[in-house]
Amino acid sequence: MSRAVLSAGSNVGDRAAHLRAVVDRFGDEVVAVSPIHVTAPWGGVEQDDFYNITLVVEADRTPRDWLDIGRELEREAERTREIRWGPRTLDVDVISVDIDQTTVVDDDPELTLPHPRAAQRAFVLIPWLAADPDATLWTPDGVRSVSALLAALDEDERDGVTELGPTRSGVAADSSSDRDTP
Repeated sequence: MSRAVLSAGSNVGDRAAHLRAVVDRFGDEVVAVSPIHVTAPWGGVEQDDFYNITLVVEADRTPRDWLDIGRELEREAERTREIRWGPRTLDVDVISVDIDQTTVVDDDPELTLPHPRAAQRAFVLIPWLAADPDATLWTPDGVRSVSALLAALDEDERDGVTELGPTRSGVAADSSSDRDTP
């Protein structure tokens, strides 16, 4: 049995619908899902803000299975990879995978686990904490609480991630970890 943390983001088209498709695809495998959070884009490419969610999922799957499903969802959303850190209909990243309660640590260039930049990205950490307040992440310095990693980030980085409220898009962003959100 494996437990994975997945981060999904969208800034092209119906962003909320793209994220709902991710939650729907994992169905009963979803243990928790964060509310939608809005984040300015990374990487200096001019584009719209992202909607981001984090999912915690469990099933009898390998790390590669989680990656393959994420890529399948990206293809279904007609994602293109033309510009690094550019606009995208859907981006699904595997952040961390535990198999039988042991964190997978792997430097495979196609699927590095845990995600090598997760500890530096508020748009991953903030929704993750919303889905799992007790979350931890393996780092080269040892296992750290996600809340401590988030606290170590620059205040501007943290302030750049806000929870989507019902008045901003007409889409209610339930603050619970109920799998029916977003």
